[in-house]
Amino acid sequence: MSPVYDCRDESQLLSGMRHARQAIGRGELVVLPTDTVYGIAADAFNARAVAGLLEAKGRGRQQPPPVLVAGVGTLRALVAEIPPAVEDLVREFWPGGLTIVLPAQPSLSWDLGDTHGTVAVRMPAQKLTLELLEETGPLAVSSANLTGRPAAVDIDSARDMLGDSVAAYLDAGPSETGVASTIVDATTLVGGAEPQVRVLREGAISRERLREVLGDLLEPDPVDDAPATDLGPASPAGGTAPDAEAPGP
Repeated sequence: MSPVYDCRDESQLLSGMRHARQAIGRGELVVLPTDTVYGIAADAFNARAVAGLLEAKGRGRQQPPPVLVAGVGTLRALVAEIPPAVEDLVREFWPGGLTIVLPAQPSLSWDLGDTHGTVAVRMPAQKLTLELLEETGPLAVSSANLTGRPAAVDIDSARDMLGDSVAAYLDAGPSETGVASTIVDATTLVGGAEPQVRVLREGAISRERLREVLGDLLEPDPVDDAPATDLGPASPAGGTAPDAEAPGP
């Protein structure tokens, strides 16, 4: 079985981080903690590794994973533009439970799946994972679960579902919140005729808190709560929002 490292133990932390770095470098998968739920991670610039991540979860290219970054500098390198309203969101909610969808930098050579030219980016509030991101660079990270099953909030749940498809498991104890990140679509703020931020998935950051920052740039609140579906909300390009099928990091 793939090893589990209890990262609350200093000796296991050092071994686990080394193993995780090496595994990512070889194009393998790693399960890691975030401030929301556990995630399954791959090198975002290794198309084979990203395909392996999707295969391990049992999902297709139409559900591309978000990308976790270590800071705003990396965000600037991954997206075409950061509008002022997104700068405000990042200042208020990063690191934390907000994933932001923006047009991707067109010069990037990567393949996350059917993204329609966008990328969903988040900076997690988890020290261990931020340290790993500083060393590996951006990671494609989806919730550590099989498609259709609840996201893992502890390492045992992740291991039971993902088994040896993952090279190493980094255990930091139960997830702090167990609540998925909120995903917002800010693509129309970049040259859109009607600039507006849409909420693709409600999670750790409430609409009320988003409106405090965005004001009228946030879409109107829904009149009625729509029933949940297995398909998730629509993306700006008519596909499925990144990682909307199940709670993700």
